[in-house]
Formats: sequence, structure tokens, C-alpha cells
Amino acid sequence: MSSVIVGRTGPFTGQSVVLSDGSLTFGRKSDNGVIIVSPNASRLHAEILLEKGSYVLYDRNSRNGTYVNDQRVSRHVLTPGDTITIGDETFVYDTDEAMETVMDLSVLASPPTQAPAGADELRVTISGGGPVGLTFALLLEDALKGKVAITVYDGRWMRQGASVVWKGAGHGNTRRQQVVTIQSRQYLALTAEAQKALFGEGAYSEMWPVGPDSVDGRPPRNIRIAYIEDKLLELAGSKPAIQLIPERYDPVQDENRLNREHVLVICEGGRSRTREHFGDRFGGADASIYSLDGEHLQDVVLGLRVKSRLSDPMSVLLTVAQNRFLLNSLHGEGFLNMRLTREEANNVIGIDPVRRVFEECIAARPCLMGRNEDHEFVCPTHGTLFLPALLRSSPLWKSIQEGLKLFGVDETDLSAITSFRLDMVQRPRFTAQLTRPTATSPGTYGFLLGDAANAIHFWPGRGLNSGLASAISLSRSLSRVWQGKPLRDADFIRHEAAMSMLQYRHKSRAWNAMVTTDERGTARAIKDVIASSMNDEGARNRPSHADLDLLVARMREIRDRLAGRLPGMPSDDELHAHLSGLAPATLRTLLESGAWDTLIVGGEEADIDIFYQPDAPVFVARPTDRSALDAGVAWLPGALDPA
Repeated sequence: MSSVIVGRTGPFTGQSVVLSDGSLTFGRKSDNGVIIVSPNASRLHAEILLEKGSYVLYDRNSRNGTYVNDQRVSRHVLTPGDTITIGDETFVYDTDEAMETVMDLSVLASPPTQAPAGADELRVTISGGGPVGLTFALLLEDALKGKVAITVYDGRWMRQGASVVWKGAGHGNTRRQQVVTIQSRQYLALTAEAQKALFGEGAYSEMWPVGPDSVDGRPPRNIRIAYIEDKLLELAGSKPAIQLIPERYDPVQDENRLNREHVLVICEGGRSRTREHFGDRFGGADASIYSLDGEHLQDVVLGLRVKSRLSDPMSVLLTVAQNRFLLNSLHGEGFLNMRLTREEANNVIGIDPVRRVFEECIAARPCLMGRNEDHEFVCPTHGTLFLPALLRSSPLWKSIQEGLKLFGVDETDLSAITSFRLDMVQRPRFTAQLTRPTATSPGTYGFLLGDAANAIHFWPGRGLNSGLASAISLSRSLSRVWQGKPLRDADFIRHEAAMSMLQYRHKSRAWNAMVTTDERGTARAIKDVIASSMNDEGARNRPSHADLDLLVARMREIRDRLAGRLPGMPSDDELHAHLSGLAPATLRTLLESGAWDTLIVGGEEADIDIFYQPDAPVFVARPTDRSALDAGVAWLPGALDPA
């Protein structure tokens, strides 16, 4: 018999959490087990612990108190039927048996292991149901029709009637509204159903020209990531072979169930708890390869949700001509990404207007601060305000305004602010045997996909493209080798090679978007070059028209290269007129930041198809004695004979 906490009023209404041997925390912080949206709740408000066989509720020094059955408590041993009040939200503590008459038990408990339809059914658990996890599930379901049972976990989902949908801000989940660019190499490899669901009329645009990653002359497509998430979740929910569980995967709680699975696919993101739980299997990550002078290099990027009046050709040209700002949009609406200097990153601060204390909020967590009726940017989860916008004379806010001006955005068309980090490490492996086969279990293999494998960000969609490619590769490997028998390391040679190639290509490209080399061959972080340009006393005496002329000359050169692939480019006069409205300091920074290094960033792409061609060569050495043959080692006629 399990004990549960069920929402009675507030955004959590109808949702439940099964209590385990660990703790369950309540509060406004995003890392709580139950996120309380109410501003009357504290960041860590209350906690439930298991003590001597009973669940005990503790108030964690909250401002407004924790109540049980309308009585304020500091410690309370819970009994079935207790009503807990935190802020403006109420919950009921009960057993799942008691709740059976009012709730679907599938919401209350972890799913039972699905009984296999036959000995040849592949059982797969996916931790993380973002675009990468759902794409993998749909690809594998399509490739192994009737031979696979897939269970997908994600705590950002909830049940809505008979369907599973994404939680919204009212339930403590900030949806990602960024526009991402998906390359044709990836979207053409999706199932036909997925392509039809994603790329309906008006759902995407083709802002960027055909490039080295384009297949069959098809350009990249811009699409909003929340739309991708909605459509893929809806499609996965229609597949009987895919079971959707609106809970965060817990590798400890689900250990017994995992032992009966063939595959665990980890797609939770760059901070995956499941990956860290199995860290000894996948090996430690190496940050030194992405370091300068012994410092692990990170970029902090401010994401500004905007509506631009500029044409796509003008936006593309302005973006690739400098390294400070990047606009990616869908029909003019999207996110303007702003690379921050070290000092600016330290000023990405929220302030709690009630307690009048500073919070890292937006800098430390993936919060989205939207503009309220008072034109302030407020975090709906933590109640904090974006401090630089309150201090309108602050250097950071002035730089933000210059970025808006560069891309033709009225300040009233800046509707939200977020931030993220580009933080890369080198991973030694992406495939690991988690448990070995026994008489009662098949042996489980684990795989890292998406940001859990390779977190790449600054260019919108670059990480998603890498993640989709990894999902495509693993689905192909599993569908090729699955024969109803225990899996082996050798089954994933192609996939591990594809993952290593993706890691090298995409991270080397991202590294070159973070670092530049000066005339003396010295490598410097681009964010430090930007900071130097802002503090260069000598450059301040240079006439602004000189910087403007040099910047237009750079754009003319880029325009001439792109004109054949992207018609409608602006003329020199149009560029002069548009850029002349910028402050001299901004022109200097744009010039000093340098253009996108397309010769390095472009070039040959990681093509995983080469590993999955029907005639892809696989060499197996000829055995030297009969015992090797008896052990089941194959020999290919015609292979090179060492003798």
C-alpha cells in the first residue's frame, strides 16, 4: 500500500505524488518535488520525511506557515485524510487504495512492468520526454512494429482527461518558447507521421539559406520548440506501444523494474540526475579540452523574446556579421540571444520585492521572466523582478536596448527575458551496460542522448539537431540488432562511433563560436574580446563613422557570398541608414566581436547515415582456432587473412 499526496486546490489539483523512502519538498524553488506557484509560499516551505514507518510533515521556517486541517504546525505526523495548506494551495495525504474511487490509479503509482507480447519484445524505458526522447520513441515504435514496449517518463507532464499534456506556468513549468533551426538532414529522417504533424502550413519558416548540412537542396526550417514538444507528445500518446508516465524518472525507486528492461535511454538534459546516478558506468566527463589557461570556458547568454520588424535577409546578415547578438525567429517573432561579458553575467540578477533580497533566479535556473501590467519582468515561479530593467540607467539594460535597436525591435515588443549557459565537457562514452543478464533478467543497456550526452546551445537548435541525430542513430542500431536475445556491446559499435563523431563535430563548431584567435595566434574568449572593446579608451577617440564604414564593408562581403542563396539582401545605403542609429560604443563592439567564422563553423557535417548503409563494411578477423568458432565468433569470407 502506497501513500500519496494529491492536489485539492491550486495548479496541482488532481495531480499526485507517491511518497517513497526519500523526502518530498514543497516550495517556490524549481528543484522542489512539488513547486508551489503561490507568492505566499517560501522557496523551501515544507518537507515530508519517513520516520519509523510514518510520514512526518515539517515546516521549514516558512514566512507564512504550514497548516494541517487549518491548524498551523511545525511538525505533524500525517494520517490519512489530512489536508495540508501551503500558501494558497491545498493537498490531501492519503493512501492510493483510499483514492481509488476518485482517481485513476495510473496517475498514482509507477507503471507495472508491461507483460511482453512475446519473447521477441524489446522493453525500453526513456527518462526524459522532450523532443529527443519522444523522437526516439516514435522512431523505434515505427521500426519495430509489434516488437517493442516503450515507457517514457517526464515530470513536466500531467494528465488531462485521457491524455498526457505539458504542464504550463500555472503548474510550475516554464515552457520553452525559443525558435530553433532544424536541418533537413534531421527532419527528413523523422517518421512520415512526425513530419506531417510538425510541418503544417504556417508552423515553420525557412529563414536561413541552404547550407552544408542540407539534404536534397532543402533548407533548414525554423520552428518553435514548444510546438515541437506539443505535437510529438500528442503523436506519442496515440501509439499503444508507447506508455507516457507524467512523473520524473527515479532510478532508485524504479531499480527493480529497470532490471526487467532491455534498454534505458537517458534524455533528461545537461543536468540529468539519472546520468549522474549511473556515472560510474558512463565514466567521468573531461572539462579540460574546453578550457583556456586552465579555466573551463563558459558562455552566459541572455535570451530576449522579441518581435522584429526586419526582413529575414536583413536579420540573417546582421546576425552573421558580428558575435554579440543572434536573432532566430519565426515570422519575425523569436528570441534575440545576447552573448554576455563576465561582468554582465554577474548582473543578471532578480530581486524579491517582498523580502528585498537579490536572487540568481534567472541566472541559475531556466526561469522565464515575462512582462507584467506594470511593464516589469517578473518570474512567475519565484516572484522575482529583473533588476537591470528596474535600473534603466544600468550598463546591461543600455546594451539590451542597443541590441533591440540593431534588430528593429521596439522596447514594447520585448516580452520576456531568460538566460542559459554554454558549458561543454568531453564524454568518454555514450553506451554502457548497466546490469548483466541473469536467469531472471535480460541485462540492461543504458544510452545518453540529447543534452545528457552533448549540451550545445548558442546557435538555436544546434543542440537539438545533435540530439535528433543521436536518437536516429540509436533507433537504427536497436532495430537492426534486436532478435529477442540479450544485447551485447558489439551491437552498438556503429552507434557509439556516430555519437563520437557528433560530439567532435558539434562541439568543435561550438568551441569556435566561443573562442577567436588574434593576429599573434593567441586564443581568446569572444566574450573577453567584447569586454575589451567596451573598455578600450583608445578606440573611443576613433570617429564612429569609421567603425560604421568598416562594419558595412564587412556586411557587403558577406552579402555578396549569400546573395545567390538568400535573395532580398539590403543595399549599402539601407545598411548605413539602419546602423547609424546605434551608439558609437555599440558599433565598436559589433566590429571588434568579429563575424561568424563560416569557414570553420561550416564545412562537412556529421553524417550518421554512413554507419547504417546496407553495404557498410564491417571487418571481423578470421579465427585462428576451432575454439573461437565454437564460441560463436563469425568469419566473413573474403576478409583479410593475417596469414
